[in-house]
Amino acid sequence: MTDYSPFDAPDEDDNVQIDLSRIDLGSDDEAAASSESEIDLDALAGGDDDQDDDDDGIVVDLSMDDDAEEEEADDDAEGDVELDKAMDELRTELRSKFGEWYVVHTYSGMEKRVKQNLDARVSTLNMEDFIFETIVPTEEAIEIRNGARKTVTRTVLPGYVLVRMDLTDESWGTVRHTPSVTGFVGHANQPVALDLDEVQRMLEPSVRARVNAESSGPARKSRLKKIEVVDFAIGDSVQVVDGPFAGVHATITEINVNSQRLKALVEILGRETPVDLTFPQIQKI
Repeated sequence: MTDYSPFDAPDEDDNVQIDLSRIDLGSDDEAAASSESEIDLDALAGGDDDQDDDDDGIVVDLSMDDDAEEEEADDDAEGDVELDKAMDELRTELRSKFGEWYVVHTYSGMEKRVKQNLDARVSTLNMEDFIFETIVPTEEAIEIRNGARKTVTRTVLPGYVLVRMDLTDESWGTVRHTPSVTGFVGHANQPVALDLDEVQRMLEPSVRARVNAESSGPARKSRLKKIEVVDFAIGDSVQVVDGPFAGVHATITEINVNSQRLKALVEILGRETPVDLTFPQIQKI
């Protein structure tokens, strides 16, 4: 930027750079320090009813409200405390139980059926003193597809079931000959027991779901669940279909699953500029 005194006008050939990145709606005298700004397409499209008609240009900062960020951070911290407490309780419970944990391989999609069949065989064959527990690790997740949020329960380890047991020839045969079981995970015919840290990691999603069910408030519940966007991923090339940049191609750089907004790079005046978009404003190419 060319330096000049307040009493001297800049030469016509001088390049004067003006940063509008933090100019507020209706303000004519506020300048910013950053040359790259994020553009709020919603605010830019709608404008401000109180804005003067003679404003030359407006760039609106789309950053989250400070109060909203603090509230979300507080909710996340409280949810983490509850989850940590539940995981400590799980750790203590695992240490107090008899037997070793083994992983049984099943046909895909037959995990729950194998658990039912194995539990029935344990009761029928009087193997309760050797086979203590069978678990199909599950997790709750929120899938966002076509802009709609749906809570789903799915298996954490498709094709596998956890069994807590004392390994003997009889208990091995009871499990191995259960319908839809293809074998134990291990070396050849020798099953390998899991350590408690591995079991804990496999059961953590189920604990998270339980903590989520006991949490108060829909906002905190949704934050405790795993949220996945089915339609888009970071790095995807998309086309803006609504708003001031409709028809422009963009590249996704960040996805906020809670607010269903994302950041993407679009080319404006020959340079890539980050903009803030909502899911309905884009379409995958």
